[in-house]
Amino acid sequence: MTTRAASRPVGTVTRGTTNPNRLRRMDRWIAATHGAELRRSADPVAVDLGYGAAPWTAVELLARLRTAAPRTRVVGVEIEPARVAAARPYEREGLVFRHGGFEVPVQGSPSLIRAANVLRQYDEEQVAEVWQRLCARLAPAGPGSRGGLLVEGTCDEIGRRHVWVALGPEGPRTVTFATRLGSLDRPSDLAERLPKALIHRNIPGEPVHAFLRDFDRAWAAAAPYASYGARQRWIRTVGDLTADWPVTDGISRWRQGEVTVRWEALAPRGTFA
Repeated sequence: MTTRAASRPVGTVTRGTTNPNRLRRMDRWIAATHGAELRRSADPVAVDLGYGAAPWTAVELLARLRTAAPRTRVVGVEIEPARVAAARPYEREGLVFRHGGFEVPVQGSPSLIRAANVLRQYDEEQVAEVWQRLCARLAPAGPGSRGGLLVEGTCDEIGRRHVWVALGPEGPRTVTFATRLGSLDRPSDLAERLPKALIHRNIPGEPVHAFLRDFDRAWAAAAPYASYGARQRWIRTVGDLTADWPVTDGISRWRQGEVTVRWEALAPRGTFA
């Protein structure tokens, strides 16, 4: 794959923490919800931005996306040259690694950019600018297409709890909360994994705080369903949430321990509008 002209990468080096299977929940959600767009693309390119000290997440992303869109290619992008050199032996058909940052050094416009655990170290005030830069690199919308997708979020070290924002060329669309249900005491446990745009806004008066409060209340009210298992309790809880919050997905995703809400309902007051 031809790259853009060489220039200094935009961004700073992350800690690089990574583990196999860490991003499985995000990957499966992308394959389920964005697979049709990847299949429609003439050249479906997905970017694993800031894959870290080891290439596992890029390798896994290729495998999972190809279950939904077999022609997908993945480019792993890292700002630390030594990490790129260490990943090169893992290149194969459909998978390459490039040195770069938020400029996204690939030819054309990617169908997907995944930036997991990348913005955690940045200041909240920097997030909107990074989002705008990355959204501008996405494949544009067109007839029958919503365009490319940016998925930016945070998870714990072994991928049990994860929250991400999905953005299109036009900006943020949704927020998804995903968890291994057996590890959950209450939904607000996910607050520790809110992405940088939201994590400092989990305070009274902010929409995300109100959402997590209502989520916990619905979870408590659904306690009788716990005898049928955590999944049934979660499904009941999310079903109750739909009365007051714009949940965009359905029971097939709820069964996976997920719920997706429109961004506008959770957006911080005064920013990221």
